[in-house]
Amino acid sequence: MVVRIIPEKGIGKGPGARPRHEVATEEALLEHGLRLTGPRRAVLEAVRRSESHPTAERVYRLVRGILPRTSLGTIYRNLRLLVEARLLKELPGPYTRFDGNTREHHHFTCGSCGRIIDVDAPLAEPLSRALSARVAARTGLSITHHRIEFFGCCPKCQQRAARRTNRRRRRVS
Repeated sequence: MVVRIIPEKGIGKGPGARPRHEVATEEALLEHGLRLTGPRRAVLEAVRRSESHPTAERVYRLVRGILPRTSLGTIYRNLRLLVEARLLKELPGPYTRFDGNTREHHHFTCGSCGRIIDVDAPLAEPLSRALSARVAARTGLSITHHRIEFFGCCPKCQQRAARRTNRRRRRVS
């Protein structure tokens, strides 16, 4: 099961109604004592709307489409600030990626295309809690949290591989 937070289309019905995600972005920034700058809003929105867990460079390209004069340095500073404020999560790896879903969840990484997909935590939670308890009991470690990552091949890449295999079979026959 894949979990995605999909913003609702709008608040109110009038012509001046703003989308719920814009209101939520402003409220989130204000709650954390952050100024409502254009680039900051755009960075938070770009990551929250993306399903690909974008890199800083990808966020830069997304934001530049809206605010063409934004620098890469501005993107990096705002990403750091938003991670520190816990409005975004940072996913370590060869290329640091950012996640707008700050609820507890796990990730699946496709080894073929590199796509990162959110996995609903409750799917693995009873087992992961038991694993944490077992590790703590056997090692004496005090575990505060954990991260589970799954790796394999996503459905799109599986379909692509199946089509290639079928084409090869037809050529050989």
